[in-house]
Amino acid sequence: MLKEPEFIQVPFGKIRPWGKNPRNIKTEELKKLAKSIQTKGQFQVLTCWGNGDGYETGGGNMRWQAMENILKYSDDKLVWISLNYPEGEKEKIELSLLDNQRFGQYDEQALAELVYPYLEEINLEDFKVDIGEPMGLKDLIEDYAPNLDEVRKTLLEKFIIPPFTILDTRQWYWQERKRTWIDLGIKSEIGRHDNLLAYQGKKAICSQDSLNRFRRLSDKYHGGDAFGNTGTSIFDPVLCELIYQWFCPEKGLVFDPFAGGSVRGIIAEYLGYKYTGIELRPEQIKANKEQSKAIKVNPKWIKGDSIKANELAKDNYDLIFSCPPYFDLEIYSDLEGELSTIKNYLKFLKKYREIIKKSVVMLKEDRFACFVVGDIRDKKGFYRNFVSDTISAFQDSGMILYNEAILVNSIGSLPIRVGRIFGSYRKLGKCHQNVLIFYKGNPKKIKENYKEIKVDFPEEKIRATRQ
Repeated sequence: MLKEPEFIQVPFGKIRPWGKNPRNIKTEELKKLAKSIQTKGQFQVLTCWGNGDGYETGGGNMRWQAMENILKYSDDKLVWISLNYPEGEKEKIELSLLDNQRFGQYDEQALAELVYPYLEEINLEDFKVDIGEPMGLKDLIEDYAPNLDEVRKTLLEKFIIPPFTILDTRQWYWQERKRTWIDLGIKSEIGRHDNLLAYQGKKAICSQDSLNRFRRLSDKYHGGDAFGNTGTSIFDPVLCELIYQWFCPEKGLVFDPFAGGSVRGIIAEYLGYKYTGIELRPEQIKANKEQSKAIKVNPKWIKGDSIKANELAKDNYDLIFSCPPYFDLEIYSDLEGELSTIKNYLKFLKKYREIIKKSVVMLKEDRFACFVVGDIRDKKGFYRNFVSDTISAFQDSGMILYNEAILVNSIGSLPIRVGRIFGSYRKLGKCHQNVLIFYKGNPKKIKENYKEIKVDFPEEKIRATRQ
């Protein structure tokens, strides 16, 4: 049994760390420890052994390092130690293990080498160290999250969908909500060619051989179109609901510089927001208006080129929300001003950035903007970095990147195509998009401007509309 220690003060210069101490500490954690000593004083003694000629720290080595290297204690500064009297290396090791500190961590190899010669003498059951041990995911859930289903249910009730950086459209709660929105009569694909990936000018390529050829090119250059069997991208109505409810003030004005199909406009108006979108193609606007009339909402679509957004749709908006053309991935028309027909990526970016800049000017202070984008490959198969280019465009226009989420899409026919893609080109099958949320103004005002989220889902109203 160890002799009772003495608590005494000794000059700091007489203390040295024990050379066999298996503990170490990261620089940042050492700085935190030094700050705590500086502000609270020496709140723990150093566990030492030795005599008047000198002492070794069997415990408190991290504190000694903070005093020596950061606080620069002088040799004559008095510090408190607990003077112990171990008999041999075995008792020194036991003292060191007992003085376990939360600021540091063990060097596992050094600890094992230190203890190994004394395994028969030291009762390992008497000590607990902070190395930790692997834990199966099932055990982790059972031990730490027994009410996980209840937590998830609470998030759904409070925020519509759990507000995570992964937005998974495959989840049951997402799919149920999406089916109900579709029941409203939304058909965003109307007004667009059946296969925009295979569209050239005004002529839609309809033969199966041509369609297959364009799909092969899309696979080769883009890693698969990820738009389902038609090759035409359809915007998700649930994502619309989330962006409006999460990031737009009640009854706010929404601006969409790349309107496209009907879904963003219809969902906005149905939820009580006022939507204005710019669309180049008159046939798309006509189809959108026919749908909105049947659903008894009145979004505003303006025919024109978004480069003139500040002239065509001049107003003070509460939210910018859009899904821009992904350069040449889909070709929408051959009309003058069509972004997707610009063959040079740098020229495409120049106009794209200008449209974003003009849109941001019309956005009120202390408001959000959301662009849903995905990266695209060049003719050699390399990514163009379109997501980062979008972020830079908003930042250069005076907005900050506030949130980023991954929208996980349904797999569809991707498993069939990815076997050929990956086997030949080592390209991963793409089944996600990036949801980029930007903010203009002072983030401290978010709490003031954005009240409690409305989670009431107008399911009965939607079904009544369809009857």
